[in-house]
Amino acid sequence: MSKPRKPKGRAVSGWLILDKPVDFGSTEAVSKIKWLFNAQKAGHAGTLDPLASGMLPIALGDATKTVPYVMDGRKIYEFTVSWGEQRTTDDLEGEVVASSDKRPAKDEIVALLPKYTGTISQIPPQFSAIKIDGERAYDLARDGEAVDIPAREVEIYRLNLIGCPDENTARFEVECGKGTYVRALARDFGRDLGCYGHISDLRRTFVAPFAEEAMVPLADLVALEEIEDRDERLAALDAFLIDTGEALSALPHLAVSEDQAHRLRMGNPIILRGRDAPLSAEDAWVTARGRLVAIGEIAGGEFRPKRVFGG
Repeated sequence: MSKPRKPKGRAVSGWLILDKPVDFGSTEAVSKIKWLFNAQKAGHAGTLDPLASGMLPIALGDATKTVPYVMDGRKIYEFTVSWGEQRTTDDLEGEVVASSDKRPAKDEIVALLPKYTGTISQIPPQFSAIKIDGERAYDLARDGEAVDIPAREVEIYRLNLIGCPDENTARFEVECGKGTYVRALARDFGRDLGCYGHISDLRRTFVAPFAEEAMVPLADLVALEEIEDRDERLAALDAFLIDTGEALSALPHLAVSEDQAHRLRMGNPIILRGRDAPLSAEDAWVTARGRLVAIGEIAGGEFRPKRVFGG
């Protein structure tokens, strides 16, 4: 019998909050970070288009188990809409499919924003990662097919006009929920205002629960390649990592004993005692001596693990 293959790379875990540069794809960014950190596993929480910059949370090692909780978090974007053209991709990358000489007045733009605040119905862009009959919409669109993407509800918590640098552009800030396409907002703004529009600049500044100040420019990480000593270089990189548990800060939290932690790591539930023990929670996280042990469900006076983490 052949021996099982040993995983390549280090069993390093944590979150890196990358400030992704423009013209760098999200998958490309994850691959670069995985290589820099010599990590066994890596993944990201929420794709950013190559033309977009800003916050791309990248999970290493065990932190990949917490990606869904970051994917579900609120996000904040700053973006510029250029008026006068609708494009196939709803951003600068696409071909112009409609144009107009009309330009909206500032008060027209402001009056439109309440329509796009709250729970709204949105049709994702033709060039998006939505799956249609098992295929990505952007693959079908590149082949010239007209893609019928159904509308879906998304949540817009806050939408502000930051300013109008000139008659051709307007700058916005939006705080939104999972699944919102900012490119679709630009497209729909332009249609409603009768002038067409597309995204000409997009930057993500926040992905809950990570703050803007946590972002690390890719250039700062790449610069550490100059450190010749491997251990010293990896230690310098690891200093940028955020603890895996930070991704779960919005969930109920329990501290348990080492004996209880051992039971949880074996996949067994533990009984919760004490008047302060929560009665129920679909998702909660448990630590022992400050180290993440498990994510699980609280029900029937027990904590039942769903995902467990190394000691």
